[in-house]
Amino acid sequence: MRRVNKNRKKLVIAGIFLTVLLLLAVLFSVRIKSVTVSGNERYTDEQIESMIFDTKLSKNPVYCYYQYRFRPHKTIPFVEDYKIVFRSPVNVEIITYEKSVVGYVSYMNSLMYFDKDGIIVESTNDKLPGIPMISGLRFGQIVLHKPLPVEDARIFDEILNLTQVLEMYDIKAEQIHFNSQREATLTVGELQVELGSNVQMNGKISELRDILNTYSALDGTLYLDTYDETNSNPSYRFEQDD
Repeated sequence: MRRVNKNRKKLVIAGIFLTVLLLLAVLFSVRIKSVTVSGNERYTDEQIESMIFDTKLSKNPVYCYYQYRFRPHKTIPFVEDYKIVFRSPVNVEIITYEKSVVGYVSYMNSLMYFDKDGIIVESTNDKLPGIPMISGLRFGQIVLHKPLPVEDARIFDEILNLTQVLEMYDIKAEQIHFNSQREATLTVGELQVELGSNVQMNGKISELRDILNTYSALDGTLYLDTYDETNSNPSYRFEQDD
């Protein structure tokens, strides 16, 4: 009788073990089939998906949930963080939260991107489309995730204001240069635009937009530092490059 009970117990244990193995096999054979991505502007949906699901196992719902909830998130340049929302066991949404970037400076063969407060958010060798290079600033040693050590932090307010106005008028500037008096010069294609001080910047960029719409292939220097909002019939000096 004891031998029968022992054999029965072994069979029960073996059955439980096999059931668990079968359940695990089923769970890990399931794959996430549908992925939607939102919040992304600097990467395509496919790029975000490939960076987060970078192995075959990572598309298993169980493994994905474990990695997302209990492991450090993947490091993605210019992405602050992301959220994975399960709409169903095989359908997920990736919500990305991109870092706010207004410009970059060149430092020790790297491009150091900073946000509206001057915090260095990323170091890379890649140029980010639509983000201008900021030149003419004097700064010390740069540390990632720390403020860009400039002489006067008020310059970041001027950079933010100028980049926002440029975006509002859909003007893509490759570079913004500041001289020692904090007067700005834009590089837009082959055109250099002298803006002068940050006074009446909205009006200056509005004038620039109208000029570019009329003369789209200017090559030289345009002087908008003489802009005066009270002048209803303005004219501006333009020096064409030889």
